[in-house]
Amino acid sequence: MKALVYYGDHKIALEERPKPTIIKPTDVIVKVLKTTICGTDLGIYKGKNPEIESGRILGHEGIGIIEEVGTSVSQFKKGEKVLISCITSCGSCEYCKKQMYAHCKDGGWILGYMIDGVQAEYVRIPHANNSLHRIPESIDDEIAVLLSDILPTGHEIGVQYGKVKPGDEIAIVGAGPVGMSVLLTAQFYSPSKIIMIDLDDNRLKLAKELGATHTINSGTTNVEEAVKEIVGGDGVDVAIEAVGIPSTWDICQKIVKPGAHIANVGVHGVKVDFDIQKLWIKNLTITTGLVNTNTTPMLLKAVSANRMDLKKMITHRFPLSELEHAYQVFLNAAEEKALKIIITNE
Repeated sequence: MKALVYYGDHKIALEERPKPTIIKPTDVIVKVLKTTICGTDLGIYKGKNPEIESGRILGHEGIGIIEEVGTSVSQFKKGEKVLISCITSCGSCEYCKKQMYAHCKDGGWILGYMIDGVQAEYVRIPHANNSLHRIPESIDDEIAVLLSDILPTGHEIGVQYGKVKPGDEIAIVGAGPVGMSVLLTAQFYSPSKIIMIDLDDNRLKLAKELGATHTINSGTTNVEEAVKEIVGGDGVDVAIEAVGIPSTWDICQKIVKPGAHIANVGVHGVKVDFDIQKLWIKNLTITTGLVNTNTTPMLLKAVSANRMDLKKMITHRFPLSELEHAYQVFLNAAEEKALKIIITNE
């Protein structure tokens, strides 16, 4: 089969690899129909995760058709179309019983990281009973891909951890795919103001179309002053960091009011400064986390009811044979005006 293989810092190749086989009775083999490239995949490509061994097939988001079923799989059968969760969960360990599936003792985020992922024609999914979801016929295949990771990530780690509630004034720092997912799912909770902050005017324009009440270009504007003009001098109730770099974290620290929440969603590769000398008195709640995907079933129902305009997030489409080129497009997202890229298995 064709697969996108990682060979170290800035080294990937689309090549022929053996088709995966059932290893444990809880496995299934899925023929991948559509996948995508995540910002986390780009981080791996850039050498951000040196623990990943050379030869790993990348990717953790996608949909497909079940090709083969292990003998212990009871919830799915051959031929069903399924959503592949970015998080693998055994369903029975200490953390799974708390719905902290990201910390599953025999799973968590392993696809395209510790085991071969979905940027291939076929993929092996461990613990299939708890790591797949049937896709309602009312959900378009391309939109379903967005439910593998970015939508539950934005909702759980951004909105839920940030405790967004009706009437809140919130700011989202970073208008990438995850930031846009925060924007869309935050609207379930009726905040009064949603401020999107980014360097890219194209993405800020789309954020307005998707429901942002205000936008700020942090490259041309003093963000702290601009936020004060929108919500008053105290700051926002919730600041959500959706990039994973020191400068965006710094913005969040500067724009929150006493009693506020800072929800960190971005994946950080270097240390940041925590201004405790200024923040100790503010009674802040600061949260971090990796998506558990425990809200994926709810999000599937919401998307099925056409509650979110997700199609606008998809900007590019490529066949699997052009996946290496797709990485270059996503690496140059600002110039290419790329947000979310769909890869189709021919």
